[in-house]
Amino acid sequence: MESGVQAQQTLTGSVERITYHNDQNGYTVLRFLIPGHAEPVTVTGNFSAVSPGESLRLTGFWTTHPQYGDQFKAADYQVTRPATVAGIQKYLGSGLIKGVGPVTARRIVEHFGEQTLDIIESDISRLVEVRGVSGKRIELIQKTWQEQRAVKDVMIFLQSHGVSTHFAVKIYKQYNNDSIPIVEKTPYRLAADIYGVGFRTADQIARNLGIRADAEERLRAGLQHVLGEATEQGHCYLPRRELLRRAAETLGVEDQTRLAASLDALLNEGLLKIEEEPDDPLADVAIYLPPLWQSERAIARRVKMLAEAPVRVDAKRVDTWLDRFIETKGIQLSDEQRAAIRLAAGSRVMVLTGGPGCGKTTALRALVALFHAMRKRVLLASPTGRAAQRLSEVTGEEAKTLHRTLEFDPSRMGFKRDETSPLEADVIIVDEASMLDVVLANYLIKAVAAHSQLILVGDVDQLPSVGPGTVLRDLIDSRAVPVARLTRVFRQAAESLIIQNAHRLNRGEFPALVKPGTGQTDCYFIAAEEPHEVADLIVKSVAVALPKRFGYDPVNDIQVLAPMNRGQVGTNSLNALLQQHLNPPGERKPEYARGNRTLRVGDKVIQRVNNYKLEVFNGDLGRIEWIDLEDQMIAVRFADRIVNYDYADILELGHGFAISCHKSQGSEYPAVVIPLHMQHFMMLSRNLLYTALTRAKKTVVMIGTTKAIGAAMNNLEAVHRFTGLVRELRA
Repeated sequence: MESGVQAQQTLTGSVERITYHNDQNGYTVLRFLIPGHAEPVTVTGNFSAVSPGESLRLTGFWTTHPQYGDQFKAADYQVTRPATVAGIQKYLGSGLIKGVGPVTARRIVEHFGEQTLDIIESDISRLVEVRGVSGKRIELIQKTWQEQRAVKDVMIFLQSHGVSTHFAVKIYKQYNNDSIPIVEKTPYRLAADIYGVGFRTADQIARNLGIRADAEERLRAGLQHVLGEATEQGHCYLPRRELLRRAAETLGVEDQTRLAASLDALLNEGLLKIEEEPDDPLADVAIYLPPLWQSERAIARRVKMLAEAPVRVDAKRVDTWLDRFIETKGIQLSDEQRAAIRLAAGSRVMVLTGGPGCGKTTALRALVALFHAMRKRVLLASPTGRAAQRLSEVTGEEAKTLHRTLEFDPSRMGFKRDETSPLEADVIIVDEASMLDVVLANYLIKAVAAHSQLILVGDVDQLPSVGPGTVLRDLIDSRAVPVARLTRVFRQAAESLIIQNAHRLNRGEFPALVKPGTGQTDCYFIAAEEPHEVADLIVKSVAVALPKRFGYDPVNDIQVLAPMNRGQVGTNSLNALLQQHLNPPGERKPEYARGNRTLRVGDKVIQRVNNYKLEVFNGDLGRIEWIDLEDQMIAVRFADRIVNYDYADILELGHGFAISCHKSQGSEYPAVVIPLHMQHFMMLSRNLLYTALTRAKKTVVMIGTTKAIGAAMNNLEAVHRFTGLVRELRA
């Protein structure tokens, strides 16, 4: 082969293995077996989805890479049937077909030989002749074989429009045989319906299908996308001028006249909502997506209705009971705690807030006991499973997630508990209420009966909810409900440097930094300037130093919390390093590779989006229990239960050795390691560092630069959120 020859050639052969595949653009490097050649050759190009053992006809030309030598650059390819028995076996066992893994593939091919694919295509019932292949498995293989052909068509269609093909399976699962017609006629539906498909991908398809840059459907989709993107940043609305500015930038539209007309049309049709009276009379009008507009108004209406209903309580009897409780339990309550308990006993809706070490947990435990003494039915809940588990531990009573409390029904994608079927309780106590976004808060408050009491407990100085809104802060700022704030730090808690530093941050003071080896403490700082140094020290701390010094399990007990996902000290890079050190490959560890990511048995993983059907939610942490290469399933243990993921749904899973500070809300870990570097400058804020610090029960290790700590301390809030709940509550 002569270097640099550009003449097009055709190669026919089979895929030996995939060396590299980029999910985003389909770029692939593979090893290709050509009949008559002793060694496989390297092929590069854009492939929709190919599997080992698959036979291809490639059109392209030879090139010479300065490092890797001769390579065939494929400009086009066609899938053909494997020509040899070995090729058929490799093709079937590649994970292409659910129900057929390497073992089953070998048995089928040993039985049918070169006729295997014809049998599967035209007389699949004969697979029952193969040992270990049941009728039920044959049905699964047949269904998957037919789906695979349909998915291939979707892949080819997406590839023809320059779009990543790894969405093909999810698109087919959503739309079935209507996939291509729906994508052709309404491409912007993809952004709303398919997790992982953003507006830009849908827009790329639309533009390739001939939809003009200023087409009405594109402008409308762009406006709705920008508002949806804003909700992911925590906003409930955008001011009109800001919405038009962002949409014009996203769509590449210079003249906003037609964009403004499209916005008015969406408002007239009720597809977007407008609030004419924002908090600031000089401010622009607020534009909402309808669910958030409705949620804010419904929360305000329901809160005001509840707050106006009196609760009869004998204050003297409460004080007498508290005196007896303190004496019996041998505990102490501060004047603040006693006042908070009295206030909660007599309030229909009430907020209890306070920082670490100020006695929220003790007050909560006493409050639950008081309500029981008053013969009231108490219901305990938290936004996440981990927070509910902790609430149960501190109160000694059952606590559930809000989704389970409100009885989510996957069949109708809604909650059974609402205003027509309220929660059967006299008192509903919700812990970690800073995590409540406006949508979940609305569902909760709708399900509170008129005779019930609602107590919201949380630390308002933590990061706000992952979802849109700042519900807890807005309730406090509105002064529409009674608020008890605990500020006194108890002596025992004050001995913790973690708690001291958390309160220092809140006061705007620089935290005390203690280097390992210079004194016994629970909060350490290790200085490192370069990002690669920070990353190396994080791995050493998690894998070696903390387990050796304190006996922590590196996976179960230690959590790395990073301010952001990107960069050398972001969660993406750190997860790759930590997986390599904490859960390396092994003969008895099945794994599933997709693109540049490999999921392996034993990996710590995090759910990245709410999945109501599986009942797993954004931020839930688990461990991979097993991977079934035959049935294409991954089983993940989340606390007390195992959840089975289909391969098509594993985009929802990310590695959880390192997670973002936002995802850690509502959780506590024995030890926390926090990278702090100016690479994270855009995300560094005081409440982010405060939240990360207060996630640790026993030990914190901060690794990075004092400059980054200073940047976090001086930024009071990373992102201002546009919310209208205070306005609605005051109206």
